[in-house]
Amino acid sequence: MENVKKTTSHATLSTQCNPPSNNEEFVGFEEDIKQIIQKLTGATKERDVISIVGMAGLGKTTLAKKVCNSQRIVHHFDVLAFCTISQTYSITKLLVEILKQVTGEKHDIKGDEDVADALRKALFVKRYLIILDDIWNYEAWEDLQLSFPSVDRGSRIMVTTRDEKVAKHIKLYTDPYFLRFLTDEESWELLQKKVFKCETCPSELQEAGFEVARSCKGLPLVVVLNAGIIAQKERQVSVWQDFAKDLSSHGLEEQSMKAVQSSYDYLGDHLKHCLLYIGYFPEDYNIPVSDLLKLWIAEEFVHNIDTENLEKSSKDYLSDLVNRSLLMVSKRRSNGDIKYCMVHDLVREFCSSKLKEVEFTQRVVPYNSSQPSYPNNPRLCMYIHDQLVKQLELHGYSVDEIPMVSSKEKESLEFIAHPRFYSSGCMDLFSLLTNLRLIRVLHLLDINSESAWEFQSSPASKLEKLTHLKYLAIFVKKFDFKWVSHMRDLQTLRVQSHQRIKTSPDIWKMKKLRHVDISEFSFIWEDSDQEESSQNVLENLKTFGMCRVSVADMNRKFWWRFPNLEELRLSIVNFHGMPNHSLFPTPEIHNRLQSLEISFPIGFSKSIGWFKSVFPLNLKVLSLAGISLTEEIVSSIAALEKLETLKLFFIHFTCDPQWDVTDHEFKALKYLKLELADMNQWESSEKSFPVLEKLVIKDCEQLEEIPSSFVDILSLKLIKVINCSDSVGNSAWEIKEEVENNQASDRLQVHIPKNY
Repeated sequence: MENVKKTTSHATLSTQCNPPSNNEEFVGFEEDIKQIIQKLTGATKERDVISIVGMAGLGKTTLAKKVCNSQRIVHHFDVLAFCTISQTYSITKLLVEILKQVTGEKHDIKGDEDVADALRKALFVKRYLIILDDIWNYEAWEDLQLSFPSVDRGSRIMVTTRDEKVAKHIKLYTDPYFLRFLTDEESWELLQKKVFKCETCPSELQEAGFEVARSCKGLPLVVVLNAGIIAQKERQVSVWQDFAKDLSSHGLEEQSMKAVQSSYDYLGDHLKHCLLYIGYFPEDYNIPVSDLLKLWIAEEFVHNIDTENLEKSSKDYLSDLVNRSLLMVSKRRSNGDIKYCMVHDLVREFCSSKLKEVEFTQRVVPYNSSQPSYPNNPRLCMYIHDQLVKQLELHGYSVDEIPMVSSKEKESLEFIAHPRFYSSGCMDLFSLLTNLRLIRVLHLLDINSESAWEFQSSPASKLEKLTHLKYLAIFVKKFDFKWVSHMRDLQTLRVQSHQRIKTSPDIWKMKKLRHVDISEFSFIWEDSDQEESSQNVLENLKTFGMCRVSVADMNRKFWWRFPNLEELRLSIVNFHGMPNHSLFPTPEIHNRLQSLEISFPIGFSKSIGWFKSVFPLNLKVLSLAGISLTEEIVSSIAALEKLETLKLFFIHFTCDPQWDVTDHEFKALKYLKLELADMNQWESSEKSFPVLEKLVIKDCEQLEEIPSSFVDILSLKLIKVINCSDSVGNSAWEIKEEVENNQASDRLQVHIPKNY
């Protein structure tokens, strides 16, 4: 039976140890890293626990990630797993996620399955390293440690904790490692890196800047938060001196919260709304950025007179919060964009206290695309929170009966249905939502409640009254577009369904749609006279997929229905009898399209003749699956001068199983992934990939080696080889060795996971 602490549980894990993000400066702990690596790789052959102890904001998690990504650790251990343990947690979920990382496979829980035993068996023959980040109590260790077999292979568990008692309690052989504070000089070095980036601190500011750093009392989080503040201030000695004096008047514990408060005070109102919204997520939660930005926009936190650039503005907001160190980047995409972010515990605690202080209300400046915003006429918004839900249930969901705000304010009160709310124990979710005013967000993915199950059985009636939604994310057995066609303000539609979805003419009614993300749906083609209608155009649509396209029925006018697409995911079906024209009529069409993903059916390569390889000119990301790489297609890809990411899956070749790109130049390509490519030889010149940074090769079992010309790519930082022949791995190491010998540089990292 699952052992659950409290009623809600959240576990944050990553599929691999991710290095500190680009915005994280790492100063002062080089010697600590060496000592911890020595403890992990040396001494006893018996299973041991290495604990890192320190207060919040001291850098324990960043240090642990840095350690587990070191080449020495990667080579020493057979498998690695990294998980963050919140104060509330589910043992089964934790074990399942660790098992996923250990085996490299997805794992669904079966009712009668003993996950702990499965993990124990998977680890039994391995030398493993398990990192348990942010353990709060001894019970969490007791719940987990029985699944980590004690076999004399030199396996290790690394633990980070704030509590010295916990570290001493779980000690086996090695004493806890107490993480020190930064010296004044190290604090000043870190402050300069955050404030001045690649610049040099002006000489007249150095003394005052050093005093600011000294006043942070050696706590890295406080240093970076204060760096975010003074970076916004005038670069004047007197201003910095006054700031340093104010900092020095606070004690260490008080200093942390003071730093967060000061950072918050220096935010514009729009960023304060966004930060509090993020702080409402559960502890240690990995927040998907693509969702977060859409949620901000739906709640009208993002202000931009030009509605076309709302997404860009929201990214700027995110970047601003990251640069001020109020948000942490937990994972980036291959192109460098932020994929997941997290909130530091101290920042989250501050946000929680701030929301309680204002009784979960915010005054949000209204956004209107046709009129300017007036700061003196803000919207009064309230988060739906546990106490409010209880009050509403007692009063039959009537807002007028609740003593929250004045009667006058109740008339204009709006509500924010934050995704966190849906995990609460609300007895009748839809009775609550339909009685509140102007609910803009409904996010029912991954919600396991009685209301959610009831919704799946009768979604149409439940959605009928929700007329103001801008963001809808649902899981249903079957979906019909007519259920949402009355939502004329809907911007984001996300649907997961057991059955394939078909579009209907109702989709053309939703003119404000910006993002359509459906697990899989087929497009229904209409008569040619209807296609001419200007009504059948979605000008605001930016992301669209996963759409099953029958190319045999498609005519070129189809693409003009979505003139401003930026991301498109297509699954090509019914390829027999295809017309002899390209998927895109001309390269100039969809000049805003930056990301294109196309998957072709098995056997498609035999009918390749119809596919004229014309791609939109401004693509930055291209993913192709199930296609034969003809010379024409390779030439078309190489002609994309802005292409930064190329992913090729299930790739075949029309003649010899050889990929020769010696005569091609992929001018802007930074990330290349080859998976299940049916080739045994790969020819390339030093000019083929002049700016490549990352190369990933997976499941290319016939490939003999990586071209030696990769030695001469000065930008190359990483080669990752997964489940390929030993000769491919050996060629990667040879490239790294030659780079080190010829260029006296350790810039190139090679990662070959042992758990495949």
